[in-house]
Amino acid sequence: MLLLRRGTVSLRRSAAASLAAARCASSGSVGVTVPLNFWDGERRASQGKYTKDSVYEPATGRVLCHLEPCGAEDVDQAVKSAKLAFGHWSKLSGMDRARIMIEAAHIIESRREELAEMEVVNNGKSITEARLDVDSARLCIEYYAGLASTLAGQHVQLAGGSFAYTRREPLGVCAGIGAWNYPFQIAAWKSAPALACGNSMVFKPSPVTPVTAVMLAEVYAKAGAPEGLFNVVQGGQETGSFLCLHPDVAKVSFTGSVPTGKKIMELASKGSETSDSGAWWEISSAHIPR
Repeated sequence: MLLLRRGTVSLRRSAAASLAAARCASSGSVGVTVPLNFWDGERRASQGKYTKDSVYEPATGRVLCHLEPCGAEDVDQAVKSAKLAFGHWSKLSGMDRARIMIEAAHIIESRREELAEMEVVNNGKSITEARLDVDSARLCIEYYAGLASTLAGQHVQLAGGSFAYTRREPLGVCAGIGAWNYPFQIAAWKSAPALACGNSMVFKPSPVTPVTAVMLAEVYAKAGAPEGLFNVVQGGQETGSFLCLHPDVAKVSFTGSVPTGKKIMELASKGSETSDSGAWWEISSAHIPR
């Protein structure tokens, strides 16, 4: 068993309190009782009466929390929140988006140890690897923040002195579906390029590692992102299906197994039939057993 610090901790509601509590996190001592869903700028409890699933701490096998899965109504609320934020975020200049993303990276850097220790409890990896994961997440956000102000179309010269030009336009609400092995890092990998390009996101972490993605949502909110820019919905296959089928989701980015990736492509294509913009997919395949 990897012991980080002694003591018992119960995570609280606010971003500051939850991250401060994580600073004292140790394997076998943390109990998460606050909601792990996040939209409209704050943590949210599921609106339906669904059976809560036990989430086990990998290092000890004890129950870490009881996960409230999101139903269709919850997913719809999260997507609506993201759609509203997209209207504002997409109109900002790339430089303005970059400033908020850089501030988020600074917050992650200042709380590196807190986030890493919570990732140990969440995922079971060593503290050394967890610190590297947090660093990678920060660097990813910094990298795409640097690209935000450089995104531009092309000037195309045509015959007879005419010309054409192209514009890069954000897609809208993007859905991210993460895996269990790099929970915080994958949330950053999926959100950073989407946000830099002017999109908003609804992210669903793996149901076996649900804790740290919502901490990233709180970081973005504290950095000054508009409410609803990055939202988190929890749950398993059913929640993922609601997200992929939602007509207002313009892109789905998934990391996980090949069979699940095929299913997600099928669902997203059905969702695009009722969407005005169609659907885009990004499947990152890995043979992940859970």
